[in-house]
This record gives sequence, C-alpha cells and structure tokens, in this order.
Amino acid sequence: MKNQILTSVRFLSVLAASAGFAVAAPLAFDFKDPKGVNNVQFKLDAPLESITGTATGISGTVTFDPAAPAATSGRIVLDAASLTVGNPLMGEHLRSDQWLDVARHPTIVFEAVALQNIRPQGAQILADVTGRLTVKGVTRDLTAPVTLTYLADKLGARVNDPKVKGDLLVLRTNFVINRSDFGIKAGQVTDKVAESIELSLSIAGAAPRS
Repeated sequence: MKNQILTSVRFLSVLAASAGFAVAAPLAFDFKDPKGVNNVQFKLDAPLESITGTATGISGTVTFDPAAPAATSGRIVLDAASLTVGNPLMGEHLRSDQWLDVARHPTIVFEAVALQNIRPQGAQILADVTGRLTVKGVTRDLTAPVTLTYLADKLGARVNDPKVKGDLLVLRTNFVINRSDFGIKAGQVTDKVAESIELSLSIAGAAPRS
C-alpha cells in the first residue's frame, strides 16, 4: 500500500511538472500584422525643419517565454520602402539613393541579442534590450529600453473574432540613433535634416493556437 502511495505521488509530481513546463514553453510571436496597425514613428527636429513620419511594413518573429523573459530573442524587420512623411517629394528623397537607398537596402533590421535589467511591473515587463540594428547595410550595436506586455488569450479580441485563439505580445520602445552612424549623409544639411533620429515603436505580435 505504501509503495502504491509513493508511486502515485511521484506520478502526480511528474504530471504537475510537465503541466508547468507546457505552460512556460516559449511562444513564437509573428509581427506581420494583417490589420496594418503596427507602425514605427520617427522624428528629425532640425533648426529649420521638423520632419516626422511613419512606416507600416513591419514583420519578424520574437520568441518569448512568460516564465523566463530573459530568454527573449528574435528580430524585427521594417520594409524601408514603407517609410513616409507628410511631404510626398520629401518622402521620395528619403527613399532615394542619396539617403536610405531603399532599392539597394530594402530592409531595416533589429536583431535582439539579450534582455537585461528586467523589472516586472504589473502585467508589463520593463527591460533593456541589446541587439544589432542594420540600416542602409551598416550594422551597429544598440541598447534600448523596452516594455513587453504579454496578453494571454487576447488574439481573438484584436482580430474581432472570438473563434480565433491565441496570445499577443506588445512591444513598446523609444530610442534615438544618429544618421551619421549609418552613413546617411553624415554631417550634411543638418540645418534642415537633424543628425539625431527619434524612433518610437508600439507593435503587437500574434501567437495563434489551434
């Protein structure tokens, strides 16, 4: 009888551990948004002109484990041709070979390497993400603050279909880069085009479940 009880206890322990592992398994979140809501906002505030714009061509995959956020990895890809500003002619200049040269360098890529200084705050996780940013074929190391919000079972609400099952991961970050670091007309026309580029992202990735 005693042996049977011990066997049952061991079985339940293994079962519980397996269930916990299943819950904590990493999830792959796809950031290609069929609604087209995901976007990057950018601003260049020069003495003579302030330029603001957006880009919506976002894709990429981030692997995230709610139980182990430090293991987060992945990459976010931006279609450089989707960058737009209020002035259409200025937008053409922005995408031309004189500036971003999107014909030769069609994507802007951030690849996450590590998540550090992790600070849970309610439903959110605050951290510093370190990775590699590639713009116009030039890759630089970058560390930026990021807020991760894991929303279990909220995919259906986002797509307005309760039959759709899955989770969401929302990434929010604001940081500044210098265009000269990426060979974008370094030191030129700084009275109209600021050297510093302010970037803001608030994007959601989906992890569907069958």
